[in-house]
Amino acid sequence: MTDIDQLKGSPFEPVPAKKGIPGTLNVLTILTFIGCGLGLIFTIYQQVTAKTTLETMEKMQGTEAVEKMPEFAKKMYSPENMEMMRISYENRIPLMIITLVSLVLCLFGAIQMRQLKKQGYFLWLIGEILPFVGSVLFVGMNSLTGFAGMVGLTIVAIFVILYSFQLKHLK
Repeated sequence: MTDIDQLKGSPFEPVPAKKGIPGTLNVLTILTFIGCGLGLIFTIYQQVTAKTTLETMEKMQGTEAVEKMPEFAKKMYSPENMEMMRISYENRIPLMIITLVSLVLCLFGAIQMRQLKKQGYFLWLIGEILPFVGSVLFVGMNSLTGFAGMVGLTIVAIFVILYSFQLKHLK
């Protein structure tokens, strides 16, 4: 008789391990929760400071301070970028609504993926893509071609790839 056989029926009988969240999926969903929190903070901050930021950038346009900046920083004050900033400011409410809806979809999708539900992946995916669609509709394609747009697209692409590898764990 083995040690385990002796434990059967006793209060010390081994409990079978529960199938938990796979490690990579766990890390990705935690990063998604952090990203949603940061997204909410930045969205609120942008709404509070939008007018001041636009006015400051307009005042700095064409000044000596801008001329002393490195080339990549000067591009932020180009006429095209300033026009994009004005359009973003004018459409800040619909853009904020789209962002908030996207954050809720990403958060809810991540919660469902932690419960190993496949529909969570698709909700999360919609939440990731929606802000880019909203930016193109309200601001134009230039919103994706700048530095911030390219960084955003790159991060989303990496997460889509990583989450897609986790689909095998979702039902």
